[in-house]
Amino acid sequence: MNKERKHIVFLARWYPHRYDPMFGLFVQRHAEAAALFNDITVIYCNEQRAMSNEPNAHSSKPTAQSKFEIVRTNENNVDTIRVYYKKPKNKIQSLIRFYRANMMALKLCKKPDLIHVHILTRLGVIAWIQKLLHKTPYIITEHWSRYLPGNDFGGFLRKLFTKIVVRNAETITTVTENLAIAMKNHELKNDNYVVLPNVVNLDMFHISEKNNNPCKIIHISCFEDKSKNISGLLESLKIIDDKGIDFQCKLIGEGMDLDLMKEKAKELQLINKVSFTGLLQGQALANELSSGDFLVLSSNYENMPVVILEALASGLPVVSTNVGGIKEMIDDTKGILVEPRNKEALAEAMIKMIETHKNYDANYLRNSVIEKYGYESVGMFLSRLYN
Repeated sequence: MNKERKHIVFLARWYPHRYDPMFGLFVQRHAEAAALFNDITVIYCNEQRAMSNEPNAHSSKPTAQSKFEIVRTNENNVDTIRVYYKKPKNKIQSLIRFYRANMMALKLCKKPDLIHVHILTRLGVIAWIQKLLHKTPYIITEHWSRYLPGNDFGGFLRKLFTKIVVRNAETITTVTENLAIAMKNHELKNDNYVVLPNVVNLDMFHISEKNNNPCKIIHISCFEDKSKNISGLLESLKIIDDKGIDFQCKLIGEGMDLDLMKEKAKELQLINKVSFTGLLQGQALANELSSGDFLVLSSNYENMPVVILEALASGLPVVSTNVGGIKEMIDDTKGILVEPRNKEALAEAMIKMIETHKNYDANYLRNSVIEKYGYESVGMFLSRLYN
């Protein structure tokens, strides 16, 4: 390794993999940003039956004896080790196999200067043990919204070990101040809480010329209705439709409730007003987003949705529920916030945005992202943190 560059090992609980290329994409982007100034190895372990090899990867297939498949690739200058392992019969075996998989991957790496944990609690325990055994310092980045009011952060052992690993970390980073406050409210004590910006690929997301008639609304989510409240969004769109206001809404993504939402759209007689694209990735996603007039999110709870930053980078204003850290990104110059679980308020906000979206300055929206959320900006932020 280059002496000017530190070797940082990411232990990632969420990360894109062969079964889901979008899972934990924001962690991958942090790794790529950090790799501009440091040598990064990412370790990600996935509990599923391994099926087919990834292309252009060095892979050891699982055998009946080993039960593990190790796939190591270089992706955008990030040394990436994925371990796929067979799901066992009970939770205790699952936990043991998870730790075995991570330790197998760690043994393949040169000793890190620092471990960067993404998402607690299991990986925090691994990093804490490495600190005890090898004096390797670690930091934690938490993305999970489970600490927020109304979510489930419970269990005696989980709380105990989370408090231990948080207390022994050099720094805790969260992607919003709101999440940091929520963690502190659970007595997760550390003297160094820092807000770490998410990353936006500014080369991919862009402003485009358009003259939509009617107004084109974009929604992007993982189609899990409990948190994303797509059913509530559809009900709000029905209110707008009943008022005789013309629009088109593209719903992008896939997930456990996609079919249910398609059925709900039929029940609400919105088939001519909404369309479901399924999963879009990369440039296809960026192009569809930039073709819209504004983004709408209707979540019941959130942390810091990267899609909001991607919309702003594309010059789109945002209508969103005021949950999680969203108010840290959106003010009156960038969009409209409404209280969650209020379909009438959401409908009124969208009606206002249909009428006023052209009044927002697309270049101003994009520049607000460039200043803070680009790869180089976040990479330099992380490098200072590591030093």
